[in-house]
This record gives sequence, structure tokens and C-alpha cells, in this order.
Amino acid sequence: MPKRHINIPVFIPHLGCPNMCVFCDQRTITGTAGADRDGQLASAERTIEECLASAGGAEAEIAFFGGSFTGIDEDLMISLLDLAKGYCGRGGVKGIRMSTRPDYISPHIISVLRDYPVTQVELGIQSMDDRVLGTCRRGHTAGDTERAVDLLRSAGFSVGGQMMIGLPGADPGSERECARYIAANCGSARIYPTVVFRGTELCRMAEKGEYVPLTVEEAVTRSADVLEILAEKGVECLRIGLCESENLHSRAYYAGPNHPALGEMVYSELYYRIISSLAKERDFTGDALITVPERHLSKAAGLGRSNVRRLTGTTGLKNIKFRGDPEFPPYKVTLERI
Repeated sequence: MPKRHINIPVFIPHLGCPNMCVFCDQRTITGTAGADRDGQLASAERTIEECLASAGGAEAEIAFFGGSFTGIDEDLMISLLDLAKGYCGRGGVKGIRMSTRPDYISPHIISVLRDYPVTQVELGIQSMDDRVLGTCRRGHTAGDTERAVDLLRSAGFSVGGQMMIGLPGADPGSERECARYIAANCGSARIYPTVVFRGTELCRMAEKGEYVPLTVEEAVTRSADVLEILAEKGVECLRIGLCESENLHSRAYYAGPNHPALGEMVYSELYYRIISSLAKERDFTGDALITVPERHLSKAAGLGRSNVRRLTGTTGLKNIKFRGDPEFPPYKVTLERI
């Protein structure tokens, strides 16, 4: 059995990013506008020590998230990288990963990162539609993303792509196009349906009726559309939706798809599509045993076994039973009569 893997999340709240996208209030999400250099280093060391103490022998990566890591003050960035490098090779720490913006990747940044055991750089791509990026005041273009990905891949780094669903000006077509780009160029992905936080420009747009947030149902459908593209290319989706800790249940939340099981619902929707398509292709009727990857068993069956009810109502499947196989790769499904 593969060794359990964890990220040790070191948040660099809103440092390195002078831009303020319409959807972003990073100070609200992370709860702080940042600290001085010594404070950042002390906080990072504390976080790493606490996580390692409870890691239980898991394989770990130190992950710099929350801000645009390669855009922060270079002395602080190098100090944080030095700190993380000191843990690599001991305590199960295998490397360093980080998130940043496409326009904060340059040949100079590549030369700095090459001196460290960086395993992956995640880019906040969000969209590959310049019209959407402009509406969101993102501050970079799709061309910036392409250049950043080319630089990182040429230097031998693994690249992760983060994208958003339901941005102002976006539609299912532009989202699928972004997913196709990520599927062709990145080793992993994260999907974030847009949530509206108070104090952001997006909140003011929503209050004026200039932006209509997605419902949970719309977010599930559109996220499943892009997850399907990623799955077809074998690109792992590391996360769907914001973490529960990111002020989703505080006064900062204003509107948008907010459900504690949003990611599970998206995976379930994709499995429903796969199983339904398989049943219809084979003209399958009657009692059915559906085998899926063991770790995706609950996702395939759906919340409260909702996919059992849906499949019974829309296909010829009856008396459906699910079984998990630990050897199955993600999204492999077999269908047998019982």
C-alpha cells in the first residue's frame, strides 16, 4: 500500500501580490495581512514542527500557499526556502511545493528555485480567456500563463494548475477550454467554484446585480464538466472547492456555492455520468454489480447513495450494488450482472 502523503501548509497571506482581483480578499480568507520577516519565519517553523509531530510517519511536502510565493520579497522567499530545505531528507519530508501567479515566474525565479528540492509549482491560472481575466482584474493574460508553464516545464519542474468556475464573464465553454489547457500541460489541478466574500469588488457586483453567483447545483455540473476533461487525460485533481477553514461559515461569506460536501458531489456527478454511459452503451438491464476504485467507493455511490437512485431511475439498472477494488485506477468502472 502506498505511503500516506500529506502537505504541510505554510500560509503566506497576501504577501507578494499587490494586485486585488475582484473575487479576492486574501486578508479575509487567511485572517491576516501578514507579519514581518522574523514573524513569518517563526510562524513557518512552528507550523512545520507541529505538523511533523502529528504526521505519524507520513510522507510530507512543505507547501507554501496563501500568497504569490515567488512574488514576495526575495530575501524572505530565500529564507523560507532555506528553512524548508533544512527539513528535507528527514522526518519524512520529501520536498517543497508552492503556489504563485503566472506573471511571477521568470528566468531569474527559475534559477533560484533550482537550488532547492522543489517538487511542484502550482499556478493560479484561473482562466485561459483574456476577456474573463480582464473582467476579473486578474493582472495577467493567458499568454503569461503559457510562458510560465513553458519556463517551469523546461526547467524540469512539475506544474499544477488552479482554475476557477463561475468567474464573471466565464461560461462552461471557457471553463472547459481552461481545463483542456491544464490537462495538456499540468501534472495536477485544483478546481475552485467562485465564492463571494464580503468586502470584495465581486460582492459589490453581486449586490448591484452585475454578477450572479452560481448555485450549488450549477457549480457541481460545471465542475464535473472540467473534472471529466482532467480525468480523461489522467490529471489528478487535488481539490475541489475551498477548505472549510477558509471563512465559508463566517460573516465574511456572502454568496456562492457553499456546501460542506461540494467536492464529493462533483466526483459523484462524474461517476454517475461514467456509469450511466457504460450502461447505455451496453444496453445493460437488470441487477448490477458496479466495481470502482476502492478509495472512490463513496464518491461513486453518491451522497446518501444518491447515484443508486439516479441510475435506477434513468437506466435499466436494478438492485445496484457497489464494490471497491484497491487495484483500480481513478474512474475505472466495470459493470456485471448479479
